[in-house]
Amino acid sequence: MKPSVLVALSGGVDSSVSALLLKEAGYQVVGAMMRFWPDWKEFHTEVEEGAWESCCTPDAAYEARRVAEMLDIPFYLLDYREVFEERIIGPFLQGYAEGKTPNPCVFCNTDVKFGALLKHAKRLGLDYVATGHYVRREGEALLRGLDPEKDQSYFLWGTPKEALPHLLFPVGHLTKKEVRALAERAGLPTARKPESQNLCFVAGDLKGFLQERLKTRPGPIVDALTGEVVGEHLGASLYTIGQRKGLGLFKSHLERYVVGVDPKANVVYVGPREAALWEGLEAHGVNLLAELPEAVEVQVRYRTPPVRAKVESLAPLRLRFEKPLFAVAPGQSAVFYQGERLLGGGVIRRGVYNLAGLDLLLTKA
Repeated sequence: MKPSVLVALSGGVDSSVSALLLKEAGYQVVGAMMRFWPDWKEFHTEVEEGAWESCCTPDAAYEARRVAEMLDIPFYLLDYREVFEERIIGPFLQGYAEGKTPNPCVFCNTDVKFGALLKHAKRLGLDYVATGHYVRREGEALLRGLDPEKDQSYFLWGTPKEALPHLLFPVGHLTKKEVRALAERAGLPTARKPESQNLCFVAGDLKGFLQERLKTRPGPIVDALTGEVVGEHLGASLYTIGQRKGLGLFKSHLERYVVGVDPKANVVYVGPREAALWEGLEAHGVNLLAELPEAVEVQVRYRTPPVRAKVESLAPLRLRFEKPLFAVAPGQSAVFYQGERLLGGGVIRRGVYNLAGLDLLLTKA
């Protein structure tokens, strides 16, 4: 029997080419798209009416079905609306309510794509789940995607170690240009489809979405070094560590950044750039795909280059950076590497060793 695989089709070019490559390699391929978008009548607010336009839409499902028909593979539309609301949107809102900057894409991959979808594949008697992520798997190791501009290993740190043998990433060894060329050659309708950049469930205006859902209220902006009230914010939960724009402090001759957020007291703390630099972090919810060495490379945001860091402790996980990092934001992911190999990651609980000595103040916040 040829190996069988459930390909997570999104209606985009990457997942379409993944299905194409697996079919050409002789796999028994089944396509599936996860439905996250609600019925229009289920929208909570008017702010959400523009959401679900860039991906995860009925139009995207139509494109995914067309690809499946062209490749002559079965196609299923799976209803994951409740799972998505419970495990992704709910925690996302709770994170902002607590003054954090959550990363929902990480948990969508962990809990939905490599959790619920893998269980569904097993129920169908299939051997593997495949996605269009730009990441490589070699045995039980996950490696960065070959294309540095498209590498998505950062979002996969939460992948359960026991799931690795059942996962395939067919485009991880390709560049985006090569993927589009393969799609063009095969005549796939998704070949020239533009990429989606925004959160699928937010209509571009994240601040408006959060204001509607969290019912935020104005409060003081406080200089963390002097204690002086220097402005007024629209709701503490709307701000994130390192933010400079949108503070309304243009009348000041000082350049200030958000260095702390206290939603309980409804206070936003600001300071100079130095106050937004940390020499370490603590993380929780850690998932390890390999044993951590004494020193790792850590990446604290998707587009932030990794830096070397010493592992000071494992419980709690505490790292000390080789050089200070800007905007170490609670709720974001700290992802650990050794060269190209993904070692795991965790959710940033807090930055430590603040360059301006604000650790005590910001811990209380």
